[in-house]
Amino acid sequence: MRKPFKFKQFTIYQDRCAMKIGTDGVLLGAWSNISNSPESILDIGAGTGIIGLMLAQRCYAESIDAIEIDEDAFEQCVENFEASPWADRLFCYHASFDEFLHEVDDKYDLIISNPPFYSEEVSSGDNVRDQARQNSSLPFSLLLKGVSELLSENGRFALVIPYKEEKSVLKEALKVGLYPARLLRVKGHPDSEVKRSLVEFKFKKNPVLMSELTIEKTRHEYTEDYINLTKDFYLKM
Repeated sequence: MRKPFKFKQFTIYQDRCAMKIGTDGVLLGAWSNISNSPESILDIGAGTGIIGLMLAQRCYAESIDAIEIDEDAFEQCVENFEASPWADRLFCYHASFDEFLHEVDDKYDLIISNPPFYSEEVSSGDNVRDQARQNSSLPFSLLLKGVSELLSENGRFALVIPYKEEKSVLKEALKVGLYPARLLRVKGHPDSEVKRSLVEFKFKKNPVLMSELTIEKTRHEYTEDYINLTKDFYLKM
């Protein structure tokens, strides 16, 4: 068994999850906007449960639901939730997003997703890992349509995507009435290209608050912005 990943207020076991804890999930969990004091939160594609746990630490939402299609990841997510200080507020469904949509009538004040990324069909030889990485199992168009049905009127949807997909995702979002409210472009170090976009959507159209984040100044030397964003979670920040 791999060693667990310890954060300041909770621990994540990830030996049974295809997709391990990565910068994308931590960034999304830390960056997601909770200024509207969400009472209900949904994480689509929970994996280890990292984002739900981060949001449980950050806010007082009464219910934080998560969906995970892979059985091993689902079971591990449940264990991570139950071992946390916020077990009474966290719940994971073992279902596909489509199944969940058909069974749930609830609306959520905050929806978050670190979805499968790779639109091109790349095989690593590990089917479970490929499913977790490739958006053929949940295309952005279906994700956005479903979110538009589950989001409360004044709710927010936060999503992390490859920068190269940014334009097409914004275009798809407009089709279902979702407008970008905040946009953060992320690069690894000062000389690298932008790799990721974090986007927050709402039903109301407002000027978009745009910013950029660089993670490292040099190898293992983190920028002030990245430290400030993640210091409540990482042990060594």
